[in-house]
Amino acid sequence: MITRVTHQSTQRAALTNLQATQSQLAQLQQRASSGKMVTKASDDPAKAADAMALRKEQQAAAQYSRNVQDGVSWLTSIDTAINTSLSYLNRARDLVVRGANSGATNAEAREALAVEIEGLRGSLAAQANTTYLGRSVFAGTSDGPAYTQDTVTGDYTYNGSPGIVERRTGAGTTVRVDADGAAVFGTSNDPDAPDASVYALLTDIAAKLRAGEDVQSDITKIDARRDKMLSEITGVGARTNQLESAKELLGHKAMSLKGDLSAVEDIDLPATLIELQMQEVAYQAALGATARVLQPSLLDYLK
Repeated sequence: MITRVTHQSTQRAALTNLQATQSQLAQLQQRASSGKMVTKASDDPAKAADAMALRKEQQAAAQYSRNVQDGVSWLTSIDTAINTSLSYLNRARDLVVRGANSGATNAEAREALAVEIEGLRGSLAAQANTTYLGRSVFAGTSDGPAYTQDTVTGDYTYNGSPGIVERRTGAGTTVRVDADGAAVFGTSNDPDAPDASVYALLTDIAAKLRAGEDVQSDITKIDARRDKMLSEITGVGARTNQLESAKELLGHKAMSLKGDLSAVEDIDLPATLIELQMQEVAYQAALGATARVLQPSLLDYLK
């Protein structure tokens, strides 16, 4: 059986082929200009889904990286504050050692020692109230200052909350980024208590110096408080190392995800340009063929 081919059906077929060639050309031009294989989900649903999943991972990794950097800044602030506090406490210890040698100090000299120790107490209070981005680094989850001073008694009170501040560095990993102010600086206003605050201790020492009392035993108390500060610094260093390791891993992951995403959606530019040139030639040929098919037929002249 012979299939009848009319001039009109030939025209329709030619136009359909031309439109298909034109569509392929437009798609290649879009890829070449954007550098992407997939610019919308309909281009390749499977690759589009993969690209969306990879971008979601990239966003999560970027947030974790920001968390890590924020955590490092918190811990750096803490490290600086405790080391500065240690230098003040070491100076106070030197003054107490000098004051303990009662034979070498008169009342005027002991008063000078007491005044300097009180100054160091104020400097230590300032370090205990160190903040990062408006948040106290020694007050737990509290937004207020870690320590406040009673204007009447002069006593210092710890105001920190028992909660801790953490930063998430991975899907199931968190790192503490604050410090226990109560452990570092103490809380009790009783200078003889095991948890005596450094402020109560220095206040008591200053009073003893003015009264001409022995301060030899207070050297041991200062050493105990200094040991607690050193212990906290060790913990801060360990947590900083955790964050630095997480930072390195996240950097590697970011590079890996970037490569994976490129493999999914980026074009092979040289190959795409060659394909584009070939498609342009095919389109020009299709245009020529279609123009000939669309020439008027004998029936057009007879109408």
